[in-house]
Amino acid sequence: MAPGQGPDVLWSRSVRHPRAAMSASRPLRLIFASLLVLAGLALSVYWAGHHARQRALLVEAEAAHEQLGLYASSLRTLLERYRSLPAVLALDPDIRQALAGPVDSERQQALNLKLQQVNAAARTSTLELLDRDGLAVAASNWDLPTSYVGHNYAFRPYFRQTLAQGTGRFYAVGVTSGIPGYFLSNAVRDGAGRFLGAMVVKLEFPDLERQWSQTPDRVLVSDAKGIVFLANHDGWRYRELQPLDTFARLELAETRQYDRQPLSPLRHRTLEPLGDGSQLVRVSTEQGETDFLWQSITLAEDGWTLHLLRDAKDIQSNVMSARLAAAGTWLALVFLFLWLQQRRRIERLRQRSREELEQLVEQRTAALRTAQDGLVQAAKLAALGQMSAALAHEINQPLTAQRMHLASVRLLLDAGRADEARTALARVDELLERMAALTGHLKTFARKTPGGLRERIELGHVLDQALQLLAVRIRADQVEVSQTLSVPAWVLGDAIRLEQVLVNLLRNALDALAGIEHPHIAIHLRREDGDWCLDIADNGPGIAAEHLASVFDPFFTTKPVGEGLGLGLAVSYGIVHELGGRLEAANRPEGGALFRLVLPAASEEP
Repeated sequence: MAPGQGPDVLWSRSVRHPRAAMSASRPLRLIFASLLVLAGLALSVYWAGHHARQRALLVEAEAAHEQLGLYASSLRTLLERYRSLPAVLALDPDIRQALAGPVDSERQQALNLKLQQVNAAARTSTLELLDRDGLAVAASNWDLPTSYVGHNYAFRPYFRQTLAQGTGRFYAVGVTSGIPGYFLSNAVRDGAGRFLGAMVVKLEFPDLERQWSQTPDRVLVSDAKGIVFLANHDGWRYRELQPLDTFARLELAETRQYDRQPLSPLRHRTLEPLGDGSQLVRVSTEQGETDFLWQSITLAEDGWTLHLLRDAKDIQSNVMSARLAAAGTWLALVFLFLWLQQRRRIERLRQRSREELEQLVEQRTAALRTAQDGLVQAAKLAALGQMSAALAHEINQPLTAQRMHLASVRLLLDAGRADEARTALARVDELLERMAALTGHLKTFARKTPGGLRERIELGHVLDQALQLLAVRIRADQVEVSQTLSVPAWVLGDAIRLEQVLVNLLRNALDALAGIEHPHIAIHLRREDGDWCLDIADNGPGIAAEHLASVFDPFFTTKPVGEGLGLGLAVSYGIVHELGGRLEAANRPEGGALFRLVLPAASEEP
């Protein structure tokens, strides 16, 4: 052992070794703590981004779904407004008579002028009349360079559909005008049911696209082949959402549906399906790639699909904000935990404030949705407003009577006269039943029923319901109504549509009695030759002789402009004709008009 290196030196080395180990473990703990902080930061950023993304997608999907429903409702409303117009015009006697034989130049000009006048009144794009071979013999645009007259449209699917099944519909670019539109057609038949030709209405949608263009969302409408034919932004129209097979391309060439319009694919791929018909999609255009929240709804009646594409950049912005907030929160928690333990209470207050803010946001979102639902419900009830206002007086009277009877019941009970109080309460029950009957009938009358419904109904009861709807006006105008009824009068038909006919006839009679001294309406229901005859006569000025032959023509009216389109009697005539009956108009010898409704009698036994 060397001098100076005895046991003392060895002891000194053994004491320094634990200190060196502790000094070496300190960086390890710091590294471990740093890794723990970084791992927690990564997890919090990921969780916050994922949660914010899912939440933002859900909120945007719900908002887009509601907006898509509004767009679908506006499109359906526009189509339903004109869907029955070809059928009504097909009943016009001038049109049916013209197609029964050769159309000379004089008759063609008369038809051109008539269609031009009806087109202006109905605010459609164009009206055209095709013969049995598909040749346009008259059109509302007869005086324009793009006139349809003389062109044959037998190759169009809507003509083939009309020839096969009586009605047709087809969206296409006009081969003559080059303007796209929706063609609605209905067969024109003679009295024996033979096909004479087709009445065609063309609708264009520039106003609808202009209205939709006010939103930054992409609103598209595609046909059954997946071709976009309506769009609220340029560059999206005539794009293929799915590849077309050879058969589809041959069909497009044959029907010339998108004549002279180049079709190009809209390249897109699904990034994430979200359920309920929603998906996150990346679309490639000439301007680059963009992520959209894509929702679709099917318009089954027309074979179309309505799409709404909402830019997802706001969602990504929310995700980034949430991630930054999560990172900041995590780091703040770490530093607070390491250096400011006493400030944990303040952090809890901040967390509570964040929760209250989220709750406030949820409450405001719920209030906004409630307001939107209220607006939608108000739009649904707007159609019932006029009839409900007419019955308000009828409901107010029983309410007033009930208050009086209830006051009497209280007095009788206070006096110990229980039996008389029960008798008074029976009257309250009768008034409540009357109110329930009124409101129930208003709901029934407003219900939409499909055409072609046949059920066994009692005509006298339907007449009572119609008079009940007009009772307020009858009393207000001080009109005397007398009835001579042979009941029960059983017929086959649709009670609601038949009630619509009776309401139209009674309203026409009330309109004719305006300003008449001692106004009177006489109603006579009787059975003649196996049919039920209902006469509605008034003591008004009657119908002018030159107008008798035209009262059931579509758009014929003697009322001032703005008080009617002249479709009430035409629609009533069509309903009665569909039920196998007839509707006639005449003048009474003693003065006034007479409308006669004749329906085949049904069996007396149910």
